Amino acid sequence: MTTHGRVLVVDDESGIRFSLKGILEDEGFEVIEAESGEAAVALLEGGEAADLLFLDIWLPGMDGLATLSRIRQERPELPVIMISGHGTIETAVTALKSGAFDFIEKPLSLEKVILAASKGMEFALLKQENLALRHSLGDQTVTLTGESPAMLELKEMIAQVAPTDAWVLITGENGTGKEIAARLLHATSRRASQPLVAVNCAAIPEELIESELFGHEKGAFTGADKAQLGKFELAHKGTLFLDEIGDMSLKTQAKILRILQEQRFEHVGGRKTISVDVRVIAATNKDLAAEIKAGNFREDLYYRLKVFPLTVPPLRQRASDIPLLIEDFVEQLVRRSGCRRAAFSPQALALLSTYPWPGNVRELKNFVERMLIIMNGREVTADRLPPEILAQCRVPAPGAAAPTAGQQTSNAAPAPPVCLADDEDDLADGLLPESFPAGPLDLKQARAAFEARFLEAKLKEFGGNVSKLAEAVGLDRSSLYRKLKGYGIMAD
Repeated sequence: MTTHGRVLVVDDESGIRFSLKGILEDEGFEVIEAESGEAAVALLEGGEAADLLFLDIWLPGMDGLATLSRIRQERPELPVIMISGHGTIETAVTALKSGAFDFIEKPLSLEKVILAASKGMEFALLKQENLALRHSLGDQTVTLTGESPAMLELKEMIAQVAPTDAWVLITGENGTGKEIAARLLHATSRRASQPLVAVNCAAIPEELIESELFGHEKGAFTGADKAQLGKFELAHKGTLFLDEIGDMSLKTQAKILRILQEQRFEHVGGRKTISVDVRVIAATNKDLAAEIKAGNFREDLYYRLKVFPLTVPPLRQRASDIPLLIEDFVEQLVRRSGCRRAAFSPQALALLSTYPWPGNVRELKNFVERMLIIMNGREVTADRLPPEILAQCRVPAPGAAAPTAGQQTSNAAPAPPVCLADDEDDLADGLLPESFPAGPLDLKQARAAFEARFLEAKLKEFGGNVSKLAEAVGLDRSSLYRKLKGYGIMAD
């Protein structure tokens, strides 16, 4: 028979051990026993497996609190439920401060034992899953890729606020990497060894979000066939990441504001007040100031969350990071998905750095995966880029390379495309001059001839305005003047 877990019961009274064993085995648990603290420690140190522990406080020899201290040293992840026939508030507080998961009094109630065992086992499973996840990730670290001025400023601000317990509100468009910024904040904080619990506020139905955040008791509502811990409780001593906070209903906003202020709450359907120590990081793609004016977001909650605001810039404002991001994504996909490695040509990178990327970093990652699958190890050249990408690229000056990390890029929206095309053939037709000089012509000469014709035509299009032309073709004014002078093209 499949069990719900293995429980070690430690009590010097055989009658109590017998009662607990019967209750727990009826619920599907496997039970082992020890009649003293010394025996329990010997069992665990000898390699005996246990997922949960019921421990009497009043034991002969090593008492329950001393036993708890020893067990916490050897098995800090093991949930321990203290039991006592002489329970007082002081005793319970001492036990909980010493690391006990819960405290119940004798005479033992069937419901309390089952509830405590269910919660303890759920907590133990979550700890095991968290540990397994940490091992599977190995030495991977959370990083924000980019060396553009905007990203360097963001990294500096994260480094300043991460070591504190200040709450952070992260804003930015969809796909910019707000969750990665939140994970980096947690990973470089003093709470890094504790859980980071993420909640997508937009993905949870309004009628269930209270249960998700605060937990519920068995029978609290239809379908609640067992008790469940909430996200706040799971994030105790760690970080709670509230993603898409702007999509939370006003009703839920009012309830969460009280919890955030007091750090205390009750389970849905419960009466016991639970206190937690949680750092909150919230994120949204919405303009919360505008949402407040529209009556969709509480102003008091906004200012409670906005202790330290961070904004993750859109990809179009840090185009110089695109080659670095592509390189990172190629490495990840080759390692995780088994895709064959493929390099992107300088011309392809130059074009991709002018594409507006409305889906931001997420869109770029999906695009890289698509190209690795299509190219199957071959180089990704400019002519192999998808037509829908090419159609929205600004064609860089011939011979121009992709922007390098650290190059300043404009924070303004991209200038109107110099050449738009519906497919690759149209693109080629729109760029090639009608004729080239007669006689031998190598690639370097052809490029120069094309560049001269191209700049002359575009200068006329912009009415001789060199500043507008420089912005359109992605060159600074001084470089463009030198090129025009070298080709004998007169500017107004």
